[in-house]
Amino acid sequence: MKIDDGHPSFTSFKAERSGGAFCPVRKGEHQNTMDKVERKKTQLTSEEENELFHAFPLPTYGQWKESVEKSLKGAPFEKLITPTYEGIDVKPLYQLEDVEHLPHVSSFPGFSPYLRATDVLGYGETSWGISQELTAGTPEAFNRSARHDLERGQTVLHIVLDRPTRSGLDADEAKGEDVGTDGLSLSTLSDIETAVAGINLEEVPVFVQGEGAFSFLALLAAYMRRNKAAVEKLSGCIGMDPLAALVSEGYLRSSLADQYDKMAALTFWSIENAPALRTITIQGHPYHDGGGSAVQELAFVLATGVEYVREMLARGFSVDEAASRMVFSMSIGSNFFMETAKFRAARLLWATIIQEFGGSEAAGKMKVHGRTSAWTKTVYDPYVNMLRGTVEAFAGVVGGVDSMHVSPFDEAIRPADEFSRRIARNAQLILEKEAHLSRVIDPAGGSWYVESLTDSLAQKAWALFQEVEAKGGMYKALTAKFPQAQVGEVAAKRAANIGRRKDKFVGTNMYPNLKEPPLKNNAAERISCREERVADLKKARSLVNQAALNESLAQLEQTRGEASAAVVEAAINAMDSGATLGDIAKAFTVGKQEEVKVEAIRAWRGAQPFEQLRAAAEQYRERTGAFPTVFLANLGPVPKHKARADFAAGFFEAGGFAVLTNSGFTGAEEAARAAVESNASIVVICSSDDLYPEFVPPLASRIKDANPDITVLLAGNPDEEQRQGYQEAGVDDFINIKSNCYEILAALQKEKGVAL
Repeated sequence: MKIDDGHPSFTSFKAERSGGAFCPVRKGEHQNTMDKVERKKTQLTSEEENELFHAFPLPTYGQWKESVEKSLKGAPFEKLITPTYEGIDVKPLYQLEDVEHLPHVSSFPGFSPYLRATDVLGYGETSWGISQELTAGTPEAFNRSARHDLERGQTVLHIVLDRPTRSGLDADEAKGEDVGTDGLSLSTLSDIETAVAGINLEEVPVFVQGEGAFSFLALLAAYMRRNKAAVEKLSGCIGMDPLAALVSEGYLRSSLADQYDKMAALTFWSIENAPALRTITIQGHPYHDGGGSAVQELAFVLATGVEYVREMLARGFSVDEAASRMVFSMSIGSNFFMETAKFRAARLLWATIIQEFGGSEAAGKMKVHGRTSAWTKTVYDPYVNMLRGTVEAFAGVVGGVDSMHVSPFDEAIRPADEFSRRIARNAQLILEKEAHLSRVIDPAGGSWYVESLTDSLAQKAWALFQEVEAKGGMYKALTAKFPQAQVGEVAAKRAANIGRRKDKFVGTNMYPNLKEPPLKNNAAERISCREERVADLKKARSLVNQAALNESLAQLEQTRGEASAAVVEAAINAMDSGATLGDIAKAFTVGKQEEVKVEAIRAWRGAQPFEQLRAAAEQYRERTGAFPTVFLANLGPVPKHKARADFAAGFFEAGGFAVLTNSGFTGAEEAARAAVESNASIVVICSSDDLYPEFVPPLASRIKDANPDITVLLAGNPDEEQRQGYQEAGVDDFINIKSNCYEILAALQKEKGVAL
């Protein structure tokens, strides 16, 4: 598919608007509201209107800029321009001229290119799906959690499978520590019957994505047919995404051709048997969780979507059939406006791509699932994660996601419990029921800033997408390590900025609280349930008619390699005959040892480096009875040293150091004596630049004479000549806002025996 290098052109609809349109659930109310506005306007004469508006003259951009430059007191205006990881420079003020050339600004919600919404009324008729991930390990525990949460506001049954189940391994074939620890362990019909007991699958949408989707759908369909449920009413998404699994894990257990055949078989089957069920997912989480930018996540999911469309076309689908079976699943980061723009730009670009494929306008509607970022969550000060998740969810709703998961605040620490699931779920309910966001169509629409940002993001993502296309598509780009290198470059920038505390994690690298009691980590309570699951398997297998099972598995093996609904039907029949998920997986791999490998993108959280420092300090306290300590040698009256003393305290507390401070010393001898007597192995001199030349040399030399092993640091950034003089007197290093806090603290922990 050839895509134009220039600015995407879209069908535009001329309309005058300056902001989000309020749209009550009842359509008629919108016209009533407009009538009231018109009546209100007629109450003012034209003279009165002129007088009113002339009382507030509109300043020009030049006047505004002149006023701002005065307030900067000599600092350059460019200081107010914010660079982003996306390569977009965000201006401090946007004007009409920034958006008046953009064709999409005049488009209507519900019309191509769907920038503003895929539905005319936005969420007015159908709100976004509350699709909280359920990760309980055993079928019994899963059923308790699912029924509890569905009765309390959750609207989508979002099932996370454990690693063995995703990989097609039964519990008795898996490593013990993996079974049920990161999701639901399933193998047999009795397992799924227990897991979904009491849940009406004809009404509740199901969401499962990634590896294991094929076998899971076969298992679920077999269960529904056995229990006389209408499979044709099954809705939601049970979708395969082999490229996401490949880049996350670094390998696939079978060839991509086999994966695409299974994807096609699922899709053919759903078209014939469950028309409301989608079967293809495209996940951006690996790129986001690897530290990538919004541009990269968007470009790579678009490239993956294009690859999947091509593969489905090669297997007999039309463009409309393939596109209408897809769900894009993307993370929602902490940069509110960037994330809002990302989802709007995604719909814009996908509509363009489907148009280039020759698909219908309806097929260009992108279905998007949003997940609040795992990358932004922290172990320390974990309740702040509630705020992070809420802001991210807000961005997702304003951006127009179709369904969403808000991560529980303790996600980075332990499996979610009833309380953390409730708080996360209620964040969505508050946004919908109390903040009434479901009653506003495209609330960001018309904002000069957001519209300009949306266009800039779309342009950047489009350019990167075309680079992937030039390399032969997403898979070939992955084998050439292109996406990995792109994400790695941004991840390195993020790590450096986090280390310098330019990028802030409240409670971790900024404003840490060493007295905070840690959350109880109940992960130990959720030990592998392998023994329990093996016993369940043994019981289920004892009830199977082996001859019938062997026959059904043989029939399944005969269909292998076909891209047709018959493959799924054979798998369903095998499940009904007593096959396990492991049996189904083996039937597709017998005699095949193909394995696909690429360089994986490592998932990490931004706060992890500092969390490792804190963990090392806590282990040191367990060994010695106290945190490693730092003494602040504050010089002069409080106004002279307070700013740098506060900076130094926060600097070291971020690494788990206990900071000993004071109200200030009047002389070097007094300060040196107190520093040595504190038994701290690190001393930080804190005062003003004008006092340093007088006090630093004698203070540093006295400390070193008393104990050469004490590390002496100075809070500040003196010029080169002063630095040399201070170092000759005994100062070892300097800390200031430009310092890489993480690197300095990591080196000091190693030097002082804190980190083993």
